[in-house]
Amino acid sequence: MNSPVARIESLSALTLTVSDIARSVRFYEALGFVHQPGAAIAGFASFVLGGGGGGGVCFLNLLEGPHDRIEGWGRAIFYVSDVDAFYAQVLAAGLKPEFAPQDAPWRERYFHLVDPDGHELSFAKPLA
Repeated sequence: MNSPVARIESLSALTLTVSDIARSVRFYEALGFVHQPGAAIAGFASFVLGGGGGGGVCFLNLLEGPHDRIEGWGRAIFYVSDVDAFYAQVLAAGLKPEFAPQDAPWRERYFHLVDPDGHELSFAKPLA
């Protein structure tokens, strides 16, 4: 098989369908996500991720769908600078992670939190 001419280099954005945009925006802001400035579009919100520490910028987008629970499952994995400190911030914001930070066999320290629509968010950092 020939080597590809082009390769995937980074993630630009992840878009999650949510049932209540205002509730979801409050949830992600409580986690410390930074709202993307710009023109407001009904039923849509965008948050800027990264940009510091040599990493690229990408976006988490929320798109409002039907006003009941969105069926399906997904997991988004976000690298953070300090898993335990971020966990403490999540608790201080009144949110309830599924479990405390732990070291995984795949060499990451991580914990999970489920958003209001059931999307699993994993906050992690590779172990040295």
